Amino acid sequence: MRIHLNPGRLLPAFALACALSAASAGAQTLRIGLAEDPDLLDPTLARSFVGRVVFASLCDKLFDIDEKLAIVPQLATAYQWSADNKVLTLKLRSGVTFHDGQKFDAAAVKFNIERHKNLAGSNRRGELLPVTSVDVVDPLTVKLNLAAPFAPLLTVLADRAGMMVSPKAAQENPTNFGAKPVCSGPFKFVERVAQDRIVLERFANYWNKDAIHFDKVIYQPIVDSTVRLANLKSGQLDFIERVASSDIAALKADAKFNVARITELGYQGITINTSGNEMAQKNPLGRDARVREALELALDRDGIVQVAVDGEGEAGNQWLPTANPFYAKGVPLPKRNLERAKALLKEAGVPNPSFTLMTPTTSDGQKVAQVIQSMAKEVGFDVKIQATEFATSLNLADKGQFEAYLLNWSGRADPDGNLFSFYGCKQPLNYSGYCKPELDALLTQSRSTLDPSARAKLFAQIAAVALKDRPIVYLYHRKWLWAYSKKLSGVRSIPDGLLRVQGLKM
Repeated sequence: MRIHLNPGRLLPAFALACALSAASAGAQTLRIGLAEDPDLLDPTLARSFVGRVVFASLCDKLFDIDEKLAIVPQLATAYQWSADNKVLTLKLRSGVTFHDGQKFDAAAVKFNIERHKNLAGSNRRGELLPVTSVDVVDPLTVKLNLAAPFAPLLTVLADRAGMMVSPKAAQENPTNFGAKPVCSGPFKFVERVAQDRIVLERFANYWNKDAIHFDKVIYQPIVDSTVRLANLKSGQLDFIERVASSDIAALKADAKFNVARITELGYQGITINTSGNEMAQKNPLGRDARVREALELALDRDGIVQVAVDGEGEAGNQWLPTANPFYAKGVPLPKRNLERAKALLKEAGVPNPSFTLMTPTTSDGQKVAQVIQSMAKEVGFDVKIQATEFATSLNLADKGQFEAYLLNWSGRADPDGNLFSFYGCKQPLNYSGYCKPELDALLTQSRSTLDPSARAKLFAQIAAVALKDRPIVYLYHRKWLWAYSKKLSGVRSIPDGLLRVQGLKM
């Protein structure tokens, strides 16, 4: 049972005692509070950050990343590139089984890579585009053949494109696999109640079972950050992600909890519908790049960070933070310029443009939207806020049924993971509908270039094009803010913002 508290109200003593007693009795259960309800629990089709948090317990990958973003083994124990960098050979871990008892082997890897590439609606298709075929060499050796060298491939295989599901289960339930996913992670799926809970139980035959110290994990989506925190304080939750920035100081002073801050790999930005469909055509923001530039110049990014997230972020105008070696220094953060913004609107013939900003219902999202609304009003924009449940907002974005969308992207270890699927023509996460062959060519070249300095020059060219057209107006890079019981040990702070359950103990 989850406690729902009204902000500002204290829990009665009897209810608190019951909650603490229940937490003690269920010491082998780890309870995690999420800021949203995940979308599909199918790694091929999934898009949400919170889904990746759940997958960290449910679906092992070929590789993982560590605190320094280095590639580390998971289901693959070793790799080797061919001399021309067009073949990647993987050695697989022996003795691994899926939750349904089926054996994990090279044939399973081949099935999963092909499923990621070919399943209708796949969001992994763009991530694996250069992979042309997969060869089974022997039961524990597999080769990925590429059309050209592909610099991001190992980081791609350290995320959802590297997650392995049971071929048998996926074939038996091809249209609704995400309703009852079968993977090979430390915990197996038990049940899901939409907007309430996802329950996983320990997989007895997990290959790394000595690192698992809980019998069950329960993920509970609680959109209101105040209620999420109240559940942590009452003992109903052991760990919560995306703590409200305004609560951090008090939590740090509370001896019962630990707080973690991790600068994200991704960004928060405004994705604008430039597709040319009816929604874009009726919206001056979607029709004219000058209006998009005016919106950007109306915004004080440092002010947004201070007001909306209490300074727990870094202002940014690109898909990467300024400290990243691939940040395009030739396109620096623009300063707020109200007069120039007004002049651009006048030049575009829309001195008082109006648009609707679709915003997830999370507390931080609402605050950011309200700050944008207030700042943009100063130059003549009328911004209407459309608060939308997160999974629903993704579905609307897929269909192009929005004018502007306040969207977080949790980010990937390689810059390509923040770029290709969002700017590539007809790529699965290109919600803006932006398509420019010149940019497509640069994106493809950046993927096949292995030398870091040469890639940096290509990313600078990509920035010069994309940041002028502005299908996405980048705002800032968040800090992942976690809070958890001091009884919980083994928490690792990895920049992708995902909680690894291996090594966690109560």
